[in-house]
Amino acid sequence: MSTTRLTLAQALVRHLAALRIELADGTVQPYCAGVFSIFGHGNVAGLGEALWTSRAELPTYRAHNEQGMAHAAIAFSKAQFRQRIMAVTTSIGPGATNLVTAAALAHVNRLPVLLLPGDTFNSRAPDPVLQQLEDFAQGDLSVNDCLRPVTRYFDRITTPSQILSALPRAIQVMTDPATCGPVCLALPQDVQTQAFDCPNDFLQPEVLRFRRPPAESFELARAAALLQSARQPVIVAGGGVLYSQAWAALRAFAHTHGIPVMETQAGKSSLPWDDALNLGAVGVTGSPAANTMAAQADVVLAVGTRLQDFTTGSHSLFAKARIVGLNVNSLDATKWGSVALVADARVGLSQLSEALQGWQAAPAWTQQAKTLGAQWSARVTALTQAVPQDSLPYDAEVIGAVRDSLNDAGGDSGLNDVVVCAAGTLPAELHKLWRASGPGNYHMEYGYSCMGYEIAGGLGIKMARPAQEVIVMVGDGSYMMMNSEMATSVMLGQKLIVIVLDNRGYGCIQRLQLATGSPRFNNMLDDCVPEGGAPSRIDFAMHARSMGAHAVHVANVTELKAAMVAARAATHTQVLVIDTTHSRTTEDGGCWWEVAIPEVSERAEVHTAHAQYLSSKRAQRL
Repeated sequence: MSTTRLTLAQALVRHLAALRIELADGTVQPYCAGVFSIFGHGNVAGLGEALWTSRAELPTYRAHNEQGMAHAAIAFSKAQFRQRIMAVTTSIGPGATNLVTAAALAHVNRLPVLLLPGDTFNSRAPDPVLQQLEDFAQGDLSVNDCLRPVTRYFDRITTPSQILSALPRAIQVMTDPATCGPVCLALPQDVQTQAFDCPNDFLQPEVLRFRRPPAESFELARAAALLQSARQPVIVAGGGVLYSQAWAALRAFAHTHGIPVMETQAGKSSLPWDDALNLGAVGVTGSPAANTMAAQADVVLAVGTRLQDFTTGSHSLFAKARIVGLNVNSLDATKWGSVALVADARVGLSQLSEALQGWQAAPAWTQQAKTLGAQWSARVTALTQAVPQDSLPYDAEVIGAVRDSLNDAGGDSGLNDVVVCAAGTLPAELHKLWRASGPGNYHMEYGYSCMGYEIAGGLGIKMARPAQEVIVMVGDGSYMMMNSEMATSVMLGQKLIVIVLDNRGYGCIQRLQLATGSPRFNNMLDDCVPEGGAPSRIDFAMHARSMGAHAVHVANVTELKAAMVAARAATHTQVLVIDTTHSRTTEDGGCWWEVAIPEVSERAEVHTAHAQYLSSKRAQRL
């Protein structure tokens, strides 16, 4: 066996640089598109030297915040439908613990990212080193152990040759559609620099290919029988439709069998917005068309969704229906007593359609869906083209101005923007109102709903989809949580258009607070000024300009639309700030969402909210 003398870090980097993957379209590309890195004493000498040596084959990108760069790496993979990844490396200590939130986000959303934090000395000779955590009961513990519960695979490399098994295992987890998620290889700083005789085969890995597992015949027969018994079926399209690239199979299935489709946050853009059978968003943030049909459905075909509470109305929306769970992950396929169909979404839909040959939903049901869908589409136009008079706009009006600016800029009416968001009121409004024309043109992180993801995520999306305009829509609260990767976008020449909607606080949570019977407290900035304090006055445009972006504050949606035309024509990151109100939202659609209400309170409003809460729980599926 031929070998090459390399350090652990060099062997790891050279394997990643050489790794290729065959994509769904048959092309072969590098599996790892690059490494985001913030160097410290735990990774600069070992991994840093190896990355510099292989910089032509595996690019390294400098970021400003470890959590932010991990968000960017995760968003890159999501925008690539999980087919490719980026890696992230940090030093020990706060650099490593800054990865925990991002790892949890990737774990919840089933998205791959390779985390390579430095670790303390394996030899323990200089212990305790700078930033080292000392546990009084466990001598082998480091802060990287925080990553164990939020990763799908964790390994600490204590001798260089262990990389020969650890790295392929990590890659196997990330490329398996059933286990896909974040992985972590903790790299003690001394082990990174130690050399071993690396087999040359390790440096020339085979091309990776994705599995597309088919359904078992007995599961297929059960699922088909249940659907054939239905007269009023619906399809819930989740993120698995996109990751499997099953959008054509979904459309063919829906139209062949006359079944209306509704989309989760992760599954939105599975069908074009104007497809006659696309009822739009479902659940707590759902359209009236989708939720009306969902409440009447007798069978739900849940494709590639983990049935989060926002999708199911805390398990009250589909209370009358049987569920067929078509999912590559058996845990998701069997949730809530579902008839499981464990398979790749694209393969499973094709198999199921063949098994249902000649069967269709009741024609009146299909027609009802088309009628409701058309009515909702007209309503979306009305909501998003309204221009408020003598009042601040709300999110729907901002969404319309951003969307329609494409036509004013001379663009095609088939919108090709990618919109990205994560938290606050905007996810509800975008889920209902954004019109996505192509798969992946709607990018919502709503599994973890992580404030601060938006700008960093936008950077990763732009790196994955450089030909598309990436529009980050973010509230002032999320902007303040994390905005540093805007400077990274400028530095890397990755243009973003960032729309900051400033409602001066956490307006979404204040509305929830009031709805649950509590008074205004600790959410809006003006309510949080103590005696001796001063009102918060933040100039977001000035702040963005300080990081190198071109930024303007617009007075209204008309000015916003004009500024969007200019932003589209620009070549570097643009920030448009607009004052909005949190007191208005789109009232159409939606359904109950379980938020626990105190049983005992001094407030009559809480007693009323608790009684309504108990009443709503009676409709919950058990």
